Amino acid sequence: MWEFDPAPETANPKLKQRYDLFINGSFVPPHSGKYFATINPANETKIADIALADATDVDSACAAAQKAFTSVWGKMPGKERGKYLYRIARLLQDHAREFAIAETMDGGKPIKESRDFDVPMAAAHFFYHAGWADKLEFLAPGRQIAPHGVVGQVIPWNFPLLMLAWKIAPALAAGNCVVLKPAETTSITALKFGEICQEAGLPNGVVNIVSGAGETGAAVINHPLTTKVAFTGSTEVGKIIMRSLAGTEKKMTLELGGKAANIVFDDAPLDQAVEGIVNGIFFNQGHVCCAGSRLLVQESVADEVLAKLKRRIAVLRVGDPMDKNTDLGAINSREQLVKITELVQSGVKEGAEMHQSPCRLPTKGFYFKPTLFSGVSMSHRIAREEIFGPVLSILTFRTPEEAVEKANNTAFGLSAGVWTDKGSRILKMSTLLKAGVVWANTYNKFDPTSPFGGYKESGFGREGGKQGLLDYCKLV
Repeated sequence: MWEFDPAPETANPKLKQRYDLFINGSFVPPHSGKYFATINPANETKIADIALADATDVDSACAAAQKAFTSVWGKMPGKERGKYLYRIARLLQDHAREFAIAETMDGGKPIKESRDFDVPMAAAHFFYHAGWADKLEFLAPGRQIAPHGVVGQVIPWNFPLLMLAWKIAPALAAGNCVVLKPAETTSITALKFGEICQEAGLPNGVVNIVSGAGETGAAVINHPLTTKVAFTGSTEVGKIIMRSLAGTEKKMTLELGGKAANIVFDDAPLDQAVEGIVNGIFFNQGHVCCAGSRLLVQESVADEVLAKLKRRIAVLRVGDPMDKNTDLGAINSREQLVKITELVQSGVKEGAEMHQSPCRLPTKGFYFKPTLFSGVSMSHRIAREEIFGPVLSILTFRTPEEAVEKANNTAFGLSAGVWTDKGSRILKMSTLLKAGVVWANTYNKFDPTSPFGGYKESGFGREGGKQGLLDYCKLV
C-alpha cells in the first residue's frame, strides 16, 4: 500500500525550560519553590518544568485581580477594554504557528487540528467578545448590568488554549478580572498566553495564571475574593465544586461530561454521515466532552453503516502528532490511556463485538487504536460511561421514538447529532433530544456567536454567544 512521506512540522514553538506563575503582569516563581514536569505524550519526554502554585500564590493572584478590577479594569470604558481584546486576538494570530506546535507537543493532538481549529478559534473568541465590550447594554435590554469582579476559572486538558479563550474573552469583555488555573498536564499554552498579555500591554493583574493540580484549582474556586466561578471538566469534580460553594453567594457555570448520541436515520446521506461520525468520535482522539460516542443507527442501514465505518477507520493514520498527515495523535496521559483501556476491556467482557483499526502504534508514547463496538446494549458500561477516548459504541433503533428514548437515557445532556434527509424530522428531533446542542447533518461545528452548554449532569450555563457573555455579568 502506498504510504505518505513523513511531513513533520518544524517551526520553533519558542518553549522555555521552566515556566513560572503569571501574577500581576509578571512571571514569578512559586511560593513553595516547587515545580513539576510536563510530558510530551507522543514520546514520553519532558518538555518543561511548570510552577506548582499553592494557596499563598492564589492569594497573591486574587489580590492582584481585585486591585486591577477596582483601580483600572472595572472603571475602564468598554470601548477601551475592547481594544485590548482585539490586540490579544491579533497577537494570537501573529503567534499562531508557535502556539499550535506548543499545543500539540503538550497535549498530543494532531498538528493539523491545533493549527486549523484550536488556535484560529481561540483568536475568533477574542475578536467576537472584543466587539461586545462597548455594547453590553444590549445584552439585557431594560436592565442594568455590571461585572462580577474577580472570576476564578479552571480549564481542562483537552483544549487548553481554546478553553482559555472561551473563559477569559467573555470575562474581560464584561469588565471582570481573571485568575485561571490550567490543567496540570497542559499548562504551557496558558502560560505562553501570559506573554501575549504582556505584549498586548494588558494592565497588570487583569489576567493571572496559576498552574498546579487539584489543590490549586480548589484554592482558586473557594477563594473569598472570587465572586464568580467557571469550570470545565469532569462531572465528578463539578459535583465537588457545587457542594463546596453551596450556601455561598458565588455565581457559577459548569461545563461537564457528556455521552452524546449521534443518530443516523435510514434516509440520511450515509457517506456524509460516516465522515460526521468519524469526526464526532475521533477528533482530538475522542478527548471531547461533546464527542458523539454513542452511534444510534436505524436497523435497516446498520450493517451498511458498520461496513463503511470499518473501511474508514482502516485508513485513519495514527502516530506522531507533529506529522501533518496524522489523523489521531497521542492520548493525553498514561492515566487516561489506562482508563480507556479498562473501559474497552469491559465492553469485550460484557459481550459487545470489538473492531479496531489494523494500524501499527508507535513503540513510545501513549496511543490507542480507533475502536468500534457493535452489538452494544444500553446496559453496557461503554454505552453509559464517558470513555473520553477514540472508542465508538454502536446501537440500533427502529423508530424515531426509540431513538429519542435511547438518546435521552443517559445522565448527560451536552450534545447530539441527527442525520436525515427530512428537515421536519431534524426540527422535531431537536425539540425532543435533551441536549444543549443538537447538530443537524454535521458534527463538532463551533462558532463564538453560538452558545454551548449542557443539561442534567453535563452542567449549566452557556459559553459563547450573548448567553455566555451574560453569565459573566450580574443584573443590577
